[in-house]
This record gives sequence, C-alpha cells and structure tokens, in this order.
Amino acid sequence: MTLTARRVGGAPVILRPLHGRDRQQWEALRAENIEWLRPWEATSPEPMATGLAFRQMVRHFDHEAIEGRLQPFVIESEGRLVGQMHLFGIAWGSLRSASAGYWVAESVAGQGIGPFSLAAACDHAFLVLGLHRVEVNIRPENAASLRVVEKLGFREEGLRRHYLHIDGQWRDHRSFALTSEDLGRKSLVEVWNRSQEPGHK
Repeated sequence: MTLTARRVGGAPVILRPLHGRDRQQWEALRAENIEWLRPWEATSPEPMATGLAFRQMVRHFDHEAIEGRLQPFVIESEGRLVGQMHLFGIAWGSLRSASAGYWVAESVAGQGIGPFSLAAACDHAFLVLGLHRVEVNIRPENAASLRVVEKLGFREEGLRRHYLHIDGQWRDHRSFALTSEDLGRKSLVEVWNRSQEPGHK
C-alpha cells in the first residue's frame, strides 16, 4: 500500500513499503540519526539481543502486513527517505484498533512532515481499513512528539507507568487516542491542510 498526500506549503509526502532496494539509503539515514532517536526509540531489555538484518526486517514487515497485524511505511519527501510511520498491534473484531509509531530525521524536524504523515496514516486507518481507534504513546520528555498529537487533536487518556523499554530503562509514556467518532467522516489530512492555510486561526 502506497499513500500520497499533498500538503499546504510543502512537497507531497509519500508513505510506502520499505523495499530491498532502499537498503543503502535507509541504513545511511539511520546512521545519521542514531543519537537523535536514541532517547525515544524502543530497545530490547535483553542485553544480548540484536536487531534484524535489513532483508529480514523487510520480510518481517511484509509478512506482518499480509497477516493484517501491521501497516509499515517509510516516509518519503522530495524523492528521499526521511523517516518511518507504522500502524502496529492492529486488532480486529470488536476492538478494531491500532497504535501508531513514527520518527522523522533531524534534518526535516519542524517542517510539519511528522504530523502530516500521522494524519495520512490515520486517514488510512479510519477511512480505508475501517479501524475505530488509533493510539499514540509518547514519553513525557518528548516535546516534539507531544506537539504532533496536540496539533492533530488527539485526546490524552492517561499515563502508562514503565510502559516501554527505551535506551536501557523502562520508561513512562503518556497515552493519546483518536476514534472514528472524533473525526466523523472527515479527513485528518484535510483538517491539517486547512489549519496551515494563510490567515487560519
């Protein structure tokens, strides 16, 4: 699944699957942003655990997507990779919910790509997949990500103590969510674009 969303005042943002041919660009982007992401990115509590090799990761993403548990995307802008956006932990049945996780490169931080990509992923979740709820969990210290969910109108639902292992410790997270009732049939991308128009208050 590839999503292309046009935004006011900036280049279109493309959310698409990660491919084998992306390896060199993706690994370079990760290396450039390792310190930028260290305080916010999930780690393993097992000291000897190692991450998946690139091709294993691509196969894992593809498999989980086929099984309906994950919608994995890289974020592309102006022909280059600038981050990742995932809808994960997708549950169907009476729950119809997912969590969203994302990161953008330090070089594009503050350009609106993070909130716009999250808006596009939420539109996909609600209007295409037919999910009912999207949740985002953020460390209290992550001011940039907190601004993202604030801009998009996510509702805060509480604090999750020792929720996720990050950078060597179990970290608290603030929990935010949107439901289909919050948006009706509105597009969050359209809501975001209107908010960026000159003269909008």
